[in-house]
Amino acid sequence: MARELKTKQVTPGLRDQVSAQGAEIHLKYGPQIGWNELGQLLDDRTLIRYPCEIRFDAQPLLPGEFAHPLPRGPAPEDGYIIYIHPYFSNQLTSVPLLVLHQLALINYGDSATWDDAETFGSLALGLSKEEYYQALCNLSSQISGDDLM
Repeated sequence: MARELKTKQVTPGLRDQVSAQGAEIHLKYGPQIGWNELGQLLDDRTLIRYPCEIRFDAQPLLPGEFAHPLPRGPAPEDGYIIYIHPYFSNQLTSVPLLVLHQLALINYGDSATWDDAETFGSLALGLSKEEYYQALCNLSSQISGDDLM
């Protein structure tokens, strides 16, 4: 069973916040967000609400899933572990694309939709939403051959 972000429309206020924060990440850490910039971003509480750690481990991932954040404890303030499929541990230039998609879920919780995650990641990376989506599909196909769910 696949994990899904909500797909219904959210309030314009959240959409605006997601867009503004993605653009702010691009201005502060771009134009190219690599492994080092990603580490700095994850430590930036002005942009990432909760502490995050990246762990290359497929054990908690569903089949075909490239990444997923799980809470460290009962409160969001305990932080999150972003599990990334170990296949990508040798492709560190691709990891920011995968992580930024997960950060929308961490920052906005259950209110985040797939569209929000794509907006957030694409603006942070300075890509069109279609370019970002295609990049995620290409990365996902490397481990499963399936489209994103």
